[in-house]
Amino acid sequence: MNIRISQFLNAENITQAQFADTIGVARASISHIIAGRNKPSYDFITSVLKHYPRLNPYWLMLGKGRMYIDSESKIDVDSPVLPQKNDSQTDLLFPLETAPAEEMSNLPGEETVEQTMEQASHSGLAPSRRISRIIVLFDDGSFQEF
Repeated sequence: MNIRISQFLNAENITQAQFADTIGVARASISHIIAGRNKPSYDFITSVLKHYPRLNPYWLMLGKGRMYIDSESKIDVDSPVLPQKNDSQTDLLFPLETAPAEEMSNLPGEETVEQTMEQASHSGLAPSRRISRIIVLFDDGSFQEF
């Protein structure tokens, strides 16, 4: 992603300092990301996409498609963008894998996915599909999969 950020800065003809000031991050963080020392956080990416709504999020995060969204495509930056159902895994942020059963066990004081699904089926709210993975994003930029 660091190369794509650098390409975006060149395309916009802006400096790293101007970019940092625009998206509200420390100037040093931009140089660290571009140099590959740090990876961009969730907050960093969302700020970039809010301040540059024409920037294609799939290009920025996955390197897929064009750098900019064409003028006919509209993305509301204040509402979530959900990908369309796709049988291919090539456009997924995280490739699908089957998790070992012990990774699906519950957190202390939390219900398991199976317990939650069972409760939903008894209440008549069972979805037509099953949860295969839950990803928890932490404010320090790390994540954990279940």
